[in-house]
Amino acid sequence: MKRFGLFAIVIVIISALLGLGVHQLNQASGQGDAAKTLTIFNWGDYIDPALISKFEKQTGYQVKYETFDSNEAMFTKIQQGGTAYDIAVPSDYMIQKMRKAKLLLPIDHRKLKGLGNINAQFLNQSFDPDNRYSVPYFWGTLGIIYNDKYVRADEMQHWQDLWNPKWRNSIMLVDSARDIMGFALVRDGYSMNSTNLSQLQQAAGTLNKLAPNTKAVVADEIKMYMIANEAPLAVTWSGEASEMLAGNSHLHYVVPTEGSNLWFDNIVMPKTAKHQKAAYAFINFMLEPKNAAQNAEYIGYATPNNKAKALLPKAVREDRQFYPPAAAMKHLEVYADLGTKWVQQYNDLFLEFKMHS
Repeated sequence: MKRFGLFAIVIVIISALLGLGVHQLNQASGQGDAAKTLTIFNWGDYIDPALISKFEKQTGYQVKYETFDSNEAMFTKIQQGGTAYDIAVPSDYMIQKMRKAKLLLPIDHRKLKGLGNINAQFLNQSFDPDNRYSVPYFWGTLGIIYNDKYVRADEMQHWQDLWNPKWRNSIMLVDSARDIMGFALVRDGYSMNSTNLSQLQQAAGTLNKLAPNTKAVVADEIKMYMIANEAPLAVTWSGEASEMLAGNSHLHYVVPTEGSNLWFDNIVMPKTAKHQKAAYAFINFMLEPKNAAQNAEYIGYATPNNKAKALLPKAVREDRQFYPPAAAMKHLEVYADLGTKWVQQYNDLFLEFKMHS
């Protein structure tokens, strides 16, 4: 969620479980019948707390909820095996990495109810062919958010527009090597998954020329700056942009037509899962259109669930900023797991850029 390291710890308080009164739910909770427990590992603030309460009341399962702030932190904790998580929500490239590391259980599609609600274009992705290990949760894009008090719409439609000297010390960038190196690669006409060293070095040179226009490379602070009209431009993810647009009517989000990142966060079952029946119950619960729509309204990210999308307000489901048309979707790339060597190369070149900024 995207995606590469955000959000605060969520503590969900739930009352009236099975008529027994009030109980508290937090990371350290060990109360309740262990056989009726579901342990979830998710990004912070990435589910409507009311849905956790509803799931518990409907099923009798007690949810233990823990959060992470980056795919890498999630991977390390699951790999260490200290906690037997039943559900986790990694991003696309990390699902591929977890598969290779044999950290995931295959999902039995015969136990799923509602997978047919998912739009076919979000299934059978390269990171998980035939969805053997994952079920789509949310999806989104990487794009540019601009403030119309300072930027005209025709001035900000393409990645190249960011390099205009007019925007000196004006652009906020999300602190993510793959994303920032990625749009520089697209600007130079290359794949966001390039493993060609000369292409990467060229993109790094291109990116270094953006340094004078870069105001800061940050994470959550982007929301504060943009909502408060303290920066005219930012590069961020669609879900974050959605929150910003809700807080400032002068903000707009655009996905450059020449290409960008299409990301997915999917539900998986780690190999250490002890409560698989509960895990399937939760997946099916989240596949229900009403629940998925409620979650999408709360989070602000795009739902892959067609029937859930149909339940969203018309202004939301027809918003081309967050549900791009098919023509734009064709030019979007999903990140692949490039392996340690190339990930380090991206990180090193990005670090060099940050030192220039």
